[in-house]
Formats: sequence, structure tokens, C-alpha cells
Amino acid sequence: MQVYLPIAETSVNAFTLLGVGGGVGVLSGMFGVGGGFLITPLLFFIGVPPAIAVATGVNQVVASSISGVLAHLKRKTVDLRMGMVLLIGGLIGSIIGIWFFNLMQRLGQIDLIVQLSYVIFLGIIGALMFQEALRALMRAKDPNARRRKLHVHTWVHNLPMKMKFRASGLYISVFPPLVVGIGVGILAAVMGVGGGFILVPAMIYLLGMPTKVVIGTSLFQVTFVAAFTTMMHAVTNQSVDVLLALFLIIGGVVGAQIGTRVGLKLGAEQLRILLALLVLSVAGKIAFDLLWTPAELYSVTVPRQF
Repeated sequence: MQVYLPIAETSVNAFTLLGVGGGVGVLSGMFGVGGGFLITPLLFFIGVPPAIAVATGVNQVVASSISGVLAHLKRKTVDLRMGMVLLIGGLIGSIIGIWFFNLMQRLGQIDLIVQLSYVIFLGIIGALMFQEALRALMRAKDPNARRRKLHVHTWVHNLPMKMKFRASGLYISVFPPLVVGIGVGILAAVMGVGGGFILVPAMIYLLGMPTKVVIGTSLFQVTFVAAFTTMMHAVTNQSVDVLLALFLIIGGVVGAQIGTRVGLKLGAEQLRILLALLVLSVAGKIAFDLLWTPAELYSVTVPRQF
């Protein structure tokens, strides 16, 4: 059953869209990630233009994050003060990212920029995740292995303009979380991701936040930044395809329930290795598409008028 996506200006099989949303939902349930960094490349593969995929993919991040935030708020595992600092940075970064996105779109380079961003970031993140997962697997097999301390004071904790974050038990400068938030906001605008795969490690290893409040605080920031980014894309370049988002969200909701049950049957180390391999595979596929000579070297298209 083919459906016409009015903003993407292409026809796609409805079951394919549900399958993409469902597949990412399964992965989200298994690995505990938002899935934004996977759903956007998958949309590339089925023929959705990168600019539309980025702007629309953020919608599912918002939908999947809201329920998580509410659950963490009930358990009081959200550092609202830290979340607000990260959110301010995220909104600033989102505005910068939208400006850069629109500039590249006017220059006709946005497809290349988005795909290169995915190759670089997914390649780096996937390699680091795989390395860390292997180390965790080795530590699990060797109970005498020395474990890394997460809460370590570094140069970051000596910066000025300090603020007390009671829920996290921290007294640090506002600059590091502000800069982290800006970076995540830029990624959300340019790559169509929530940024949790960057934000969570930064909160743990850079800011020294305890793990119990990291996920909830990350979801708090990601929810509002992703919603703001979606709105900005819709207002500035009309690139949010509501029909596409609807199919992805429906599939994602169903898939997340299946993924959660599957994930409970696998060990944490095995899950992390599988996720790392998946991320590297997606990065490799995008790189291959960029480097491989296409069957048709030239094409003529009519530019969209915004």
C-alpha cells in the first residue's frame, strides 16, 4: 500500500514506514536509546530526502521521550536545575543549528552535510561504544579487574561561576553543562537526533553526575530541545512531514514494547556490543552510499520553493 508523503514529495510503502518505526522502536526498547540517530539514516535508505528525514525524525524523539520524563519525575530522578541549564544551552544550540541547516540548504549542500555528519559521529560513537563494551565484558569475566571511578574531579570542576546542583550532589561551574547543551542542540537541528547518545556520556564522564539522575535529566533536556527544533524546522523551511511522522510514531510505540521484552533476556554487555555494531553498520552504509559511484551521474530536479 503506497502512501504519498506531501512534504517529502515521494511515495513510500506504508508497511515499510511502519516497519522502520517499529524496528527503531524495538531497538529503543532493547538498548534504552531514543533511536533518533538510527531512524534518520533509515529514512535516507528508503528514499526520503535528508532534509525532510532530519526535520521529521525529531518528532519520534519527542514522542518517545515524554513518557520517559514523566516516569523519572515520579521517581524523583531528574535534576531539574541541571536540566534547565542544559536546556538553555540546547535552545541556543538549536537556533545556531537551524541557521546553519538553512544556510546549507540554500547553498544546496544540506544532503551532503547531513550524511557526512552521520558518518563522522556514528563512526566515532560506535567505535567508542564497542571499545567500552568489550572492556565491560572483560571486567565482567574478571572480578578482580579494577573498575573505573565515574565521579572524578577534573579541570572542569575548577571553572568559575559555580552553582549547586543538589539532586546531582554537584557544585560546579554552569559553563560545562551550558556548552554540552549547545552541542546537543546543534546536533538535534542538523542531524535530527535527540542527542542523548552524546549527552549521557558527557553528563557522566565530563560533569561527574551520578548515574541515577543522568537518564531522567537527559530526557528532560532532549524532550524540550527536540520539540523546539521540530517547531523551528516547520516554521523556517516547512520540512516536517506530519504523515511520515505519524507512521513512524505508530510503529515505534508497538516496537518499543517488543524490544523491552527482548532486551530483558539478553545481558547488558552483549546488548552494548550489538548496539555498537549496529551503529558502525549504519555509518558504514552511509559512507558507502557517499563514496560509491551512482548508476546515474547526473539528475535534474526542480528546487523546492520555501
